[in-house]
Amino acid sequence: MSRYLLDTHALLWWLDGSSKLPGSQRRLLTKATTVTFVSAVSVWEIVTKVRIGRLKDRRNLADDLGGTVASHGFTELPITFAHAQRAGELPDPLRDPFDRILIAQSLLESLPIISADEAFDKYGVVRVWA
Repeated sequence: MSRYLLDTHALLWWLDGSSKLPGSQRRLLTKATTVTFVSAVSVWEIVTKVRIGRLKDRRNLADDLGGTVASHGFTELPITFAHAQRAGELPDPLRDPFDRILIAQSLLESLPIISADEAFDKYGVVRVWA
């Protein structure tokens, strides 16, 4: 059994069927032996960005993101105190609170993260991308 954490943009690209998500990651996510986690922080990020107008076209998605994630067979990853503490301890310069939580979850849960974001590499996470 392989386990992975989806970065928020990878989740959105998956849901859109976007070619921005490489075929190798799409195949990985559809394997019967893959367990894919979506962090609660991704829900927070998407809903926040819809509210402030940065993801205007995602209003319907934001209204039932939990149901959408579950319908794709993905598993919810809650944010724990340990995740929050580790995120707060991460060194600078990373200021994005959403990314800080994803990094902490990846590290503490031993979950490789599916992400195009190279900034994650300097924090010791295992990043999976084409």
